[in-house]
Amino acid sequence: MSAVLSSAPTNAASTTADDTLKAKSRDANVISGGHLVARALKAEGIDTIFTLCGGHIIDIYDGCVDEGIRVVDVRHEQVAAHAADGYARQTGKLGCVVTTAGPGCTNAVTGVATAFRSESPILHIGGQGALSQHKMGSLQDLPHVDMMTPITKFASTVSSTERIADMISMAARESFNGAPGPSYLEIPRDVLDREIDITKAVLPQAGRYRASTRSLGDPAAIEALADLLVNAERPAILYGQQVWTARGHQEAVDLLRGMDIPGYFNGASRGLLPPGDPHHFDRTRSQAFAKADVIVIVGTPFDFRMGYGKRISRDLKLVQIDMDYRTVGKNRDIDLGLVGDPGTILAAVLQAASGRLKNDKRQARRAWMKELAGAEEIATAKLQGLFHSDANPIHPYRVAHEINEFLADNTVYIGDGGDVVTISAQAVRPRRPGQWMDPGALGSLGVGTGFAIAAGLANPEKEVLCYYGDGAFSMTSFDMETANRFGVPYIAVVGNNSAMNQIRYGQIAKYGNERGNIGNLLSDIPYARFAEMLGGYGEEVREPGQIAGALQRAREAVHKTRRCAVVNIWVDPTVYAPGTMAQTMYK
Repeated sequence: MSAVLSSAPTNAASTTADDTLKAKSRDANVISGGHLVARALKAEGIDTIFTLCGGHIIDIYDGCVDEGIRVVDVRHEQVAAHAADGYARQTGKLGCVVTTAGPGCTNAVTGVATAFRSESPILHIGGQGALSQHKMGSLQDLPHVDMMTPITKFASTVSSTERIADMISMAARESFNGAPGPSYLEIPRDVLDREIDITKAVLPQAGRYRASTRSLGDPAAIEALADLLVNAERPAILYGQQVWTARGHQEAVDLLRGMDIPGYFNGASRGLLPPGDPHHFDRTRSQAFAKADVIVIVGTPFDFRMGYGKRISRDLKLVQIDMDYRTVGKNRDIDLGLVGDPGTILAAVLQAASGRLKNDKRQARRAWMKELAGAEEIATAKLQGLFHSDANPIHPYRVAHEINEFLADNTVYIGDGGDVVTISAQAVRPRRPGQWMDPGALGSLGVGTGFAIAAGLANPEKEVLCYYGDGAFSMTSFDMETANRFGVPYIAVVGNNSAMNQIRYGQIAKYGNERGNIGNLLSDIPYARFAEMLGGYGEEVREPGQIAGALQRAREAVHKTRRCAVVNIWVDPTVYAPGTMAQTMYK
């Protein structure tokens, strides 16, 4: 034993010397495919990749070390893809997920598809067996490009080492073409490991091949929209995901204030205005859609969340602004459509309308806003009984209200679940732009952990709170260890009703109690112990009066221990969101 131990330092020194010799002897003009990947990613402004290791992709890691790109390794590729999506949402830059071949790619599919439906720009780089083994049945060989094509804006194999950087720049451009979205590149192992003379590589220069995405669109349409808003007495605007994605939030706010227009918000646009702002409305959208004379929909499609446009009165002027031409007028006829960057268009409309709003029109729309504000107060008053309910089991609306009261000005709120997201949308009011994250139109469960990791890495100065349903928490929560390991702990709150309750309601309503509980009931799990297992703070809450204190103790523990905290709140399994009971997601 002593002989082995004594020789260990000699072997280590020898290995270090060998590595140094190799590094010195390596031709500076020779570069491997993996190092080309890293260099290209850095040129695209990517400072972090989310990944789970695999033999097909390790040379990319080696390149990332040289280029100073942070490698965040998780425990499941779904979390890596959600984290890349979340990082893109939080930074406005291209997110990046790197997976090995086969199951590495298939595990990431849900995260990539979520980004696709949420119009989030991410680049997915995947491994593949060597070209020399094509169609031979190599390890983890699958038709990745065929699988990824329907859920990306661009998908391709990189067939030569010389083209790696060029193909990455091509994929990045496609991710920002029109409405943002994911791209996928498959790089075979021999292409990635091969070393070439760097002069043979196609190396696009950062910032020298990318066009501006801040497109204005048709100037005549800008003037037409300005005319509509100047002459309207009861206008309203709904801002959607794209407004924040394109970082057009200041222009969006300026238009509301400059023209005295009530604003409504969904998706990532929640938080563009703080609670209490006179132009911030959220409980009277149905009334506005029914009584307005002009409605402008910005950066959100007429999908199921909008009732496919059917909930908007036909007796008004309907305007749609979107980054994707294909979305404008889809599912619902419109009076005016504009395609381009939301912030650029909104700023141009305000400029075109500046000084033209007559006093009588301004007075009319202020009366309109007063009418809506009164209706907002009535709607809020109706919810107060639920928000302050002392029922036991705990009412889900009480939990959402307590979370909203707990949020700090710098808290990023993440909703991960079914009714958890729907109910919290009626109570939680993020204080600043970019501080609301949800699964989006795909309705994916399990997004919260990756989003939380990404939000912490992108905003180290902010607090992160994720409110999970117990079904969602059980899907991806093991990567809370990743959050701890990378120094971005967060507060996890679980609304625990031991069921997949949003679906359970539909089953009970359709088949009755006897058959309605099939395939949707979960075990009663004290999730607080999960945090304790990872060295963090956990607390079980069974009384509504305990919620506020538990949240505060979790906050203090996260700051003190630098570990995630879990507050497991036992909620009433017989309470459902109104949209769930109306089954609006299917109508």
